Amino acid sequence: MESNSNSDQLVLEASPGATQIKRGCGMSRVAVAVIGAGAIGRAHCETIRRSESCRLAAIAEPAAAGKTYAESLGVPWYADARDLLGIMKPDAAIIATPNATHREFAIACIERGIVALVEKPIASTLADAAAIAAASERAGVAVLVGHHRRHNPITRRARSLIAEGALGRLTSATVLATFYKPADYFEVAWRREPGGGPVLINLIHEIDLVRHLCGEIASVQAVVSNAVRGFDVEDSAAILLRLAGGALVTLSLSDTAASPWSWDLASGESLNYPPQPAAVQTHFLSGTEGALALPTLDYWHYSSAKSWFAPISRDSVGVERGDPYLAQIDHLARVVRGSEAPLITARDGMLTLRATMAVHKAAKTGQIVRPDQEMEL
Repeated sequence: MESNSNSDQLVLEASPGATQIKRGCGMSRVAVAVIGAGAIGRAHCETIRRSESCRLAAIAEPAAAGKTYAESLGVPWYADARDLLGIMKPDAAIIATPNATHREFAIACIERGIVALVEKPIASTLADAAAIAAASERAGVAVLVGHHRRHNPITRRARSLIAEGALGRLTSATVLATFYKPADYFEVAWRREPGGGPVLINLIHEIDLVRHLCGEIASVQAVVSNAVRGFDVEDSAAILLRLAGGALVTLSLSDTAASPWSWDLASGESLNYPPQPAAVQTHFLSGTEGALALPTLDYWHYSSAKSWFAPISRDSVGVERGDPYLAQIDHLARVVRGSEAPLITARDGMLTLRATMAVHKAAKTGQIVRPDQEMEL
């Protein structure tokens, strides 16, 4: 872990939403504090320790286990995040606490001029999400949201291909998110209750990826089921989205399916999941000039005549695999330094949350829900 010695001459240059850090002999690592030392918070700590652009400055976690964990890493521990933010004054903070507390801690960071990365979802309610976005924009202090898939090289390449016109005009997309959560996963009570199911836990990633790659969501239709487990929360869902450009997206979701068709299993971006024995595709994007399958990045297009009677070609788009979690941390450092704008802002994260919540409303009412009518932004 790097420390700043007295001989280091630091020059702080203020810029909107960022602090530029310079040394007389090169750039220092960005000091990042982690608020919340549960499973996700610890994963962020380990990622920071692998980063060449950031260093772990401190941990805030009220539980005694958090103190033990901080001591094992040799970093300061605080029971109260507000004490950490006031005393340590880190360059950035990662908020990995329960969703209902995101607003409190994000605004505490904003008030102190500290760039924050808030784990997804940005908040537990749209009102809280809107408050975070408004405070961030008013103060000019950046708030990022932890939708890590946007940082995956596969996603970046797909977005470039779409922007370059490889698909022409998008007409439709199909997303599969079907996987199996074991019985012990549900020993935690809130995972058996409304809000703890795969719509807000898992589908939100698919919604964000659709928005990032394909465009804004104009309307939502949905059906959910809890027939397999019988809990108060859904275990499966079928969703139909109409995008602002007219394209249609279908999503199949289930966390009780013995299936490899999910991004987490197929993309190989996390070592928590075993590698798949064969290439598995989970996202299928179709347009007037071509089609793209993810995460394999197989590109389908006509070489000559464009007709279902003509041969269609498949090209494999080369991409170098990378760790999106590490890329996200390094991006956070660049935002702090002022060299990049946030890839996903608080307002952007709020739009993803709003569209995801619209799925629950559409399923409950049986009606078509327009996210833009759920809350004025």
